This record gives sequence, C-alpha cells and structure tokens, in this order.
Amino acid sequence: MQDLKNWKGCPAPKGVALEGRFVKLEAYERDRHLQDLWEGLGGMAINPLLKYFTQPDFRDIDAFDAWLTAAQEKSGWVTEVFRDKATGIVVGMANYMRADPANGVVEVGSVAHGAAMARSPLSTEVHYLMAKHAFEDLGYRRYEWKCHSENMASRKTAARLGFTFEGIFRQHMISKGGNRDTAWFSMIDSEWPLLNAAFETWLAADNFDEDGRQKRRLEDIRSDLELQASK
Repeated sequence: MQDLKNWKGCPAPKGVALEGRFVKLEAYERDRHLQDLWEGLGGMAINPLLKYFTQPDFRDIDAFDAWLTAAQEKSGWVTEVFRDKATGIVVGMANYMRADPANGVVEVGSVAHGAAMARSPLSTEVHYLMAKHAFEDLGYRRYEWKCHSENMASRKTAARLGFTFEGIFRQHMISKGGNRDTAWFSMIDSEWPLLNAAFETWLAADNFDEDGRQKRRLEDIRSDLELQASK
C-alpha cells in the first residue's frame, strides 16, 4: 500500500521491452510490427477474434493500421506486442490504456491473443509481465481490466489471472451498433505481492511436466497462498 501522505503520482506508461521465460514484449513500432501483428492475429480472421471490440470490422490491414494509429495518437494507448521466444513469431498484443498517473490508475485493454497463444503459458506470462511493470516499475496503485459483459472468455481470464470482479456498468458504451454493458475488474497494489508470488510459482519450470502441461492451476496456487497468509 502506498504512503498517500507523500504521494507524488506515477510516470505515464511508455512502450517498454519486457522478457519472461516464454515470451518477449516489445513496444509497438508500425514499420517493424504492423504486418507481423496482423498475421499473428489471423489476418482477416481478426474480425471474429475481436468480436467484442467496439470498432467496426476491419476491411483490410490498412483499416487495422488506421485504427491502431488513431488509438495511440488520439487516445494515448501504449501498445505492447507479444513475441513467442520459441518461434520468434508475433502472437498478440495488449495496451496500457486510460492512464491516470495522478491517481495511480491504469488499464490493460484491447487485449488480443492470436491462435498461437491458445493453451500455452504465453498468455499468463504476458499479463504477469505487464502487471508487474505497472506495479513495481511504475508504482501504480490500481490496475484495471474491462470487457463486454457478454465476453465470458475475457471475464474468465480476468478472474483466473487474479483480477477482482467489481460489477457491471450498464449501458456503458455503444459497440458495433449495439449496447455494451461493461464488466469491470481490478488488481490493487496491496494485493500484488501475493498475486506476484502466485504467478511466479505457476510459471516456474517445476510446475510443468515434460509435455509442457501445468501441474497446478494458477487459481489453486493463489488460493493456497491466501490460506497461508490468513493463518
């Protein structure tokens, strides 16, 4: 928990290079990443992948480029792309969004995991690295996750990662010509030490068998740590 009597705010997020056991995060550079990111998200298959995003469907890579560029330049998104260390392929992205450095609040959003991230430890590690950077390097107090209330996969992922569900904002946005109620989740700084320990335990080499399958679920590790802390 931060000492708020001496609180001076946080630096605004900037593009950063982060690396784990399985994945590298790279600050998005259009000339370097656009084509690889488009392909990593499935090319024209990006539209069903981003079903719950608010923007209209993309007609081609140029439309995707225009959308992402506008989000960065007008809305201040900081885009991180994910590169699989084993293959060197770009496999997804996420963004630091709606940063409020004065109050120490930032959101991770517009998360897109390509098919190569499915059923792999990459998706867990990228969110561990992004949260760790927000809390430990930048000193944020609150880290948010929001999604369309009907996006049950995203809601399940948020809960698995350790975000706390805070409720539904009704009629929060208009998305693709329809109503969007938004599910809100968060982590806060006082929770981070335990969440961090759970992530590191889950990601450790001894938590995977020779076929790369997890031995213990992240939720179970976190529950055990919470039980130990309560004693």
